[in-house]
Amino acid sequence: MERIKIFDTTLRDGEQAPGAALSSQQKLEVAFQLENLGVDIIEAGFPIASPDDFKAVDLVARTIKKSIVCGLARCLKKDIEAAHNSTKKAKKPRIHIFLATSKIHLKYKFKKAESEILQLAKKATIMARKYCDDIEFSPEDATRSERGFLYKVIETAISQGAKTINIPDTVGYSYPQEIYTLISDIRNNVPNINKAIIAIHCHDDLGLATANSLSAVLAGARQIHCTINGIGERAGNASLEEIVMALKVRKDAFGDFSTKIKTKEIYRASHLVSTLTGFVVAPNKAIVGRNAFSHEAGIHQDAILKKRITYEIMNPKDIGIGKSQLVLGKHSGRHALGKRLKDLGFTLDAKAVNEIFNRFKELADKKKDIFDDDLIALVQEQTKPKKKTYELVSLRAVTGSDIDPEATVKIRHKRKIFEASSSGDGPVDACYKAIDKITHLKPKLLNYKLDAVTKGKDAQGMVRIEVELKGKTIVGRGTSTDIFQASTKAYLDALNKAV
Repeated sequence: MERIKIFDTTLRDGEQAPGAALSSQQKLEVAFQLENLGVDIIEAGFPIASPDDFKAVDLVARTIKKSIVCGLARCLKKDIEAAHNSTKKAKKPRIHIFLATSKIHLKYKFKKAESEILQLAKKATIMARKYCDDIEFSPEDATRSERGFLYKVIETAISQGAKTINIPDTVGYSYPQEIYTLISDIRNNVPNINKAIIAIHCHDDLGLATANSLSAVLAGARQIHCTINGIGERAGNASLEEIVMALKVRKDAFGDFSTKIKTKEIYRASHLVSTLTGFVVAPNKAIVGRNAFSHEAGIHQDAILKKRITYEIMNPKDIGIGKSQLVLGKHSGRHALGKRLKDLGFTLDAKAVNEIFNRFKELADKKKDIFDDDLIALVQEQTKPKKKTYELVSLRAVTGSDIDPEATVKIRHKRKIFEASSSGDGPVDACYKAIDKITHLKPKLLNYKLDAVTKGKDAQGMVRIEVELKGKTIVGRGTSTDIFQASTKAYLDALNKAV
């Protein structure tokens, strides 16, 4: 089994994402989790960038013992010295130097000839090698570089002691077949390439970072640069969790490769980075998104309950998530609803589940998310006495800051429909007065309480009222996403109990 090294650059390239700045202490916290995760190399930062970045790299280097700790440097003396000074206390230090090699960068950024770039690469590698035995060299913008010149730069760096050659797709320009060809060509055209490990560093500007990285592995790369949650410059970097799980799940496609990553620590790492950076993980993010192991469609839910692998290619436990989620929504089926009701402790026959299912579907059309408390409220509604003397047919209420509230109510009583309208001190009062016109009962309202059953703007409201009628106190309850409807249901519930 051949091992693929995981080079995590969350603390360097990941932190370069606008708004993702981390303090040195926060970087150390992430580094601890990366070490727990089993990352081979932690790129702790760009030491020359700022005093705090230097401090962070130094702090990580002094503390982390199992992973290699790496500092980034341009091919400049001051950068290389800063990288050395910040990583020298590490048990396993590495200096990562980079130099642009594409004609675009040479013309517009460096304004240097290819011969000058070759000399810079040589001098910088020699200098870094004096400070550290483990040197990684990156020809920046490699995927847009002229092949012949790229081969010369790589050969030069290896000849001066670079042990890892990283091939960056700096602007996320390439695609899988092109990456495969590039890595293959480097292996076939750089004479001393067998003396170094080939690494790949992909950005996600075209959404291809993970695919490109995996293509590089198939072509011979044995180290992958990636970040937790795929954060990084612009559209981000290749996502560590996607890379690792793709290699684990698709051994048929990628061969017998392995990583040192303890996959059960993936979700913990994702959550930590998201919390510290403030970058919320998209619900549909592969592997670690909220929806990655969630199922709403009834057909899927039914199959998942029978055999998980029907719609899941990974076990959520493998990445540190307890279990899959059957999300109840408008696409869910009876099987999933019955399972959830059973999990909530309700023992209901098929007829009761069917009746609740019909009301559940009506609620799901109104609400985006259905919570357990919503289901409990539906069951409570269902277990009320079925015989109703007064049944709500329709309700219309009009209110505002500059008009008197009015309500029109239609009620079914003894197979006939009665309608009445009334104004009142607020729309709920108007509803109750309209009902009184129909029933002629006119109970005294003693208490009215409205609570949100669940969270969110579309939460169900539960109204609980107490009324006094003929010397008795009666409690009525009603639930709905509309508080006027919930209030009317509660009032009629009390009246039905009274008669």
